[in-house]
Amino acid sequence: MSQAPSSPHTCVSLRLSKAELVLVFITMLWGGTFLIVHNVMTVSGPMFFVGLRFAAAALFVGLVSARALSGLTFTELKAGVLIGVTIMLGYGLQTMGLQTISSSQSAFITALYVPFVPLLQWLVLGRRPGLMPSIGICLAFVGLMLLAGPTGGSLHFSEGELVTLVSAVAIAGEIILISRYAGQVDVRRVTVVQLATASALSFLMIVPTQEHLPDFSWLLLTSALGLGLMSAIIQVAMNWAQKSVSPTRATLIYAGEPVWAGIVGRLAGERLPGVALLGGLLIVVAVIVSELKIRRTRDPVQQQAEDLHQAQGERETGQ
Repeated sequence: MSQAPSSPHTCVSLRLSKAELVLVFITMLWGGTFLIVHNVMTVSGPMFFVGLRFAAAALFVGLVSARALSGLTFTELKAGVLIGVTIMLGYGLQTMGLQTISSSQSAFITALYVPFVPLLQWLVLGRRPGLMPSIGICLAFVGLMLLAGPTGGSLHFSEGELVTLVSAVAIAGEIILISRYAGQVDVRRVTVVQLATASALSFLMIVPTQEHLPDFSWLLLTSALGLGLMSAIIQVAMNWAQKSVSPTRATLIYAGEPVWAGIVGRLAGERLPGVALLGGLLIVVAVIVSELKIRRTRDPVQQQAEDLHQAQGERETGQ
């Protein structure tokens, strides 16, 4: 990870490494997918589309990585399956929500996965969040309340909003797992496993959800292939970039996702009420605040040593 030279007057580096620039690019792609999926839900059920999308993604990555697949290890298989489960839950529930809510609203709710990361680590791993993540969680909660749109003096969450909220928890789990295994696995092999797992589980979910199979549609086919290619690029890039980019820096970059989605939705004619836009803004602020760290002025050499130690610890533990 690229860092500016430490000095008594500078604590934050605005330089972006090559890996961080890649994450910025995929965040733009990611933000643009919400509107596409929202439109595809007019011709397909959510689980069939997610299965088709990730089958295409697995095929794309598999063709490129064919020679490397023979070296698959048990750790890579386990990591790929675990990450694949979270992908299926995250994208599947998010796609269900897009049947009834706008792409902009879905993107803002999905962005809650960032403050959910420290919250999930607290609930599952017992790692209590610090001051700034705690403030971020509170801001995110207020933003969610505004985004849900209080009516008649009470809060009402639609089914689409609720399933999208649960999808954000699953995506938080995906980020934690990717960071946990990033330095131990081959990016190509683990990506194929996680995409194939997400596809297979999504197709299996068609039965319990009693989803009807869609008729042939060019919109469905081209969207599945296009998003499959984008998903392949996104997953490979995340696994590769997070080898050198700490989870903190990565999640700050991912904070731009709902902004890009909102821009695309706005260009397509979506209009959120003023109170919902305020809620979305609070969620973006919560994402940024939850990753900020308060620092006291210290000796530059000591501060640089502590920064390097913290970055190494984040990459090793996936915090």
